[in-house]
Amino acid sequence: MKRDTLAAIGILLLRLVAGFGMATHGYQKVFGGHMEQFTEGVRALGFPLPLVFAWLAALSELLGGILVALGLKARVAAAFAFVTMAVAAFVQHAGDPFAARELAMLYLACFGAIMLIGAGKFSLDRS
Repeated sequence: MKRDTLAAIGILLLRLVAGFGMATHGYQKVFGGHMEQFTEGVRALGFPLPLVFAWLAALSELLGGILVALGLKARVAAAFAFVTMAVAAFVQHAGDPFAARELAMLYLACFGAIMLIGAGKFSLDRS
């Protein structure tokens, strides 16, 4: 296989795992009955309009994850998920040990890479 094709397959795998993985976290918040608890967590962090910020974060996880996995407006969707994971890793889990922030940092790295590289040729908008 050509190097470009292998790179595109690698980006596809990254998008699918990170995108659908992130979407499951957003799904649990939006449809799993966890929005009240999540909103209280956002309020405890000191965000203004905690309900709005909680919904923005949950939708960036759910919709952003799906869009990244599909490769549709992936750079923009990855940027929203990147910001959400930066808050999770460095604000929510600021005082926690590495193990508590590891997943958020892994997602942060994945979405940062997709933001910079794009979705690749095996994506809906082939970016």
